[in-house]
Amino acid sequence: MSYRKLGRTSSQRKALLRDLTTDLLIHERITTTEARAKEVRSTAEKMITLGKRGDLHARRQAAAFLRNEIADVKEDGDTVVVQSALQKLFADVAPRYAERNGGYTRILKTAPRRGDAAPMVILELV
Repeated sequence: MSYRKLGRTSSQRKALLRDLTTDLLIHERITTTEARAKEVRSTAEKMITLGKRGDLHARRQAAAFLRNEIADVKEDGDTVVVQSALQKLFADVAPRYAERNGGYTRILKTAPRRGDAAPMVILELV
C-alpha cells in the first residue's frame, strides 16, 4: 500500500483528509503532524491540479472531495459576497500556480507536540 493509514478506518481517514485539505485551501497554512501533512500534501496537490484544469468536470471532481465551507466574506457595495472553498480554489489559488508544474506545498518542521512529542509541521502553500 502506498499510503499511510493514520490509525483510522477508511471512512475516518477520508474524512480527515477532506477536512485538512479544505482547511489548507481556505487558510493556506495549517499546523498538523508530519504523517498527516505528508498525506494531505498529495490530496491538496491533486485539488490544485484540478483547479488549474478549470473545466466543468474538474470542478465537479473537486466539489465531490472538498467540504462546502465558507472561505471568505466580502462586502461589495450593498451586496455581501460569500466565497466557498471550491470557489477560492478555482478563482484564487489555482491561477497563482498556472506556470508551475507541481510542488504547490511546503512542509516546515516545528517543535514536537507537548504531551506525546509527535513531530509537528507547518504545511503551507508555496
